[in-house]
Amino acid sequence: MAGPFVCMEGYCMNDPRFASIDAFAEQNRDAILRDITRLVAVPSVEGTPAPGAPFGPGPRAALDKALEIAAELGLATHNADGYIGWAETGPVADGQKYLATITHCDVVPEGNGWDADPYTVRVRDGWLLGRGVADDKGPAILTLYALKYLKDNGVALKYPVRALLGVNEETRMEDVDYYAEHYEQPAFCFTPDAEFPVCNGEKGGFNGEFVSPVLEGGIIRDFAGGVAHNAVPDRAFCVVAVPASRLKAGAGLTFTEENGLTTIRAVGKSGHAATPEGTINAISLIVSCLLESGVCSETETAYLQVLAKLHASTDGSALGIAADDGLFTPLTIIGGTIECKDGCLRQTFDCRYPTNTDADKLTAAMQAVCGTAAKLENLTSRVPFYIDAGSPAIQTLINTYNEVTGENQKPFTMGGGTYARHFPYAVSFGPEHADLPLPEFAGPMHGANEGANFDKLIEALKIYILALLRLQEIEL
Repeated sequence: MAGPFVCMEGYCMNDPRFASIDAFAEQNRDAILRDITRLVAVPSVEGTPAPGAPFGPGPRAALDKALEIAAELGLATHNADGYIGWAETGPVADGQKYLATITHCDVVPEGNGWDADPYTVRVRDGWLLGRGVADDKGPAILTLYALKYLKDNGVALKYPVRALLGVNEETRMEDVDYYAEHYEQPAFCFTPDAEFPVCNGEKGGFNGEFVSPVLEGGIIRDFAGGVAHNAVPDRAFCVVAVPASRLKAGAGLTFTEENGLTTIRAVGKSGHAATPEGTINAISLIVSCLLESGVCSETETAYLQVLAKLHASTDGSALGIAADDGLFTPLTIIGGTIECKDGCLRQTFDCRYPTNTDADKLTAAMQAVCGTAAKLENLTSRVPFYIDAGSPAIQTLINTYNEVTGENQKPFTMGGGTYARHFPYAVSFGPEHADLPLPEFAGPMHGANEGANFDKLIEALKIYILALLRLQEIEL
C-alpha cells in the first residue's frame, strides 16, 4: 500500500475534491490490479479480419473484455462495429461538447526473451510485468476507474466524459479514422499512452520497406527477424549455403551447420522505435557478419550494403537523412522486421522526423542510397503534429500534474506517435515517467518483460480524475 499522498505546497490537500480522489484510488488498488490482469490475459495482436472483428479476433476479444469490465463498474458502454468502443458517464447529445480519453487494447507481438508467459501479469517489487501493462492496457483500466469515480460521486458534468477504447493503435490507427467518420469529435481529448507530464507535439512518421531484387545464385536461403516495424528486433536468423568456418564470429552471434547449410542466429536488445537509444538490432548483427565475411553474391552484397547504412546509426546520418529542428528531438530511424518472400528480401523501416524535413526529401535521399541495389516499397507517412503549450486545456493538465506530484515540469514533444494527432484538440498525458529507471527484471514498451510501476499507475489515476474535474471548469 502506498503512503500518504503528497502534493505541491499542499494545493491538493486544500482542494475539497482531493481527499475523496485519494481514498477512491487507494481503496480500488486490488480491483485495478485484478482488472489489468484480466485485460492483459487476452492476447490482442492484430490478426485476420473477420465479421465484427476488422482487426482480427484478438483485438475484438480484448475490446469485449474491456467493455465487460466497464459495465461491471457501472458505466454505459458501446461497441462501434468492432472498430472501437467506449464507456461513458452518460449519453452525449447531438452537438453537445464532451471530453474524452483514448487508450488502446491491441498490443505488439510478444516477441522473444520473456522470463514467463507475456499474457500473465506478474507482480515483482511493486512492478507489473506483462504485455500491455504499460502500453496500453494498464492505462485503459485507469481511464475506466476515472469514470467510475465521476459516476460514483455523482459529479455534475458540464462536459460528459467518454473513455474511448481503440484496437488498432499499434499498426494503422484505422479505429480512430472510423470514429472520426461516424461520430462527433470530442471538444478535447487526452491519451494515456506516453510519458508524463504532457506531450503537445509528435514527430512525423515515415515507414516502408527496402526490397531486394530477386536473389538468384547467391548464398542466402532464408532471412527473418523482428516482430513489428516499430520495434527494434532482438532476435534474427539467416540460413546461408556456406560453412560456418567462412563466417566471421561476433558478439551476439551463433552458427549451426546442418546438411551443408549454416544458420546464423543473432541476439540483440529490443526497444521502441521512437526511443532506440541503447538498443542492439539483431538484423544488423547478421548484416555486418555477412558483409565482413565476404561470402555473398554481388547482388546480395549490394543489397546488404544498403541495409548496413540503414542500421549504421539510428539518426539516419548514413542514409543522408539526419535532421534536427530544435523543436523536436532529432530524427530517428530503425529497421524493424526482415523476411524472405518470393525470392526477395524485405526490410521494414520506421522513421520519426522533425519539421525541417518531409517524406519527399526522405524518399529522394533513400532512393539515392538504394540505387539499383534495392527499391523502396509500401511507403506511408504522417506529418508532424503540434499544439500550443499555452492553450487552456494543456495548461490545465500540466498544472494538475505539477501540483499532484510536486514537480515543476513543462510540456514536451516526442518521437512516438499516438492517437492524439487524429483529433482536432488532443495531447498525450502519461502515465510513464522517463526519469524512472527500469529494474533489471523489467523491460520497456514493445520489449520483453514489459513493465509498469504500480504505485505510479495509481498516482496517474489520481492525476486523471483531478484533471477531468478541472477540465469541466474551462471553456472548450
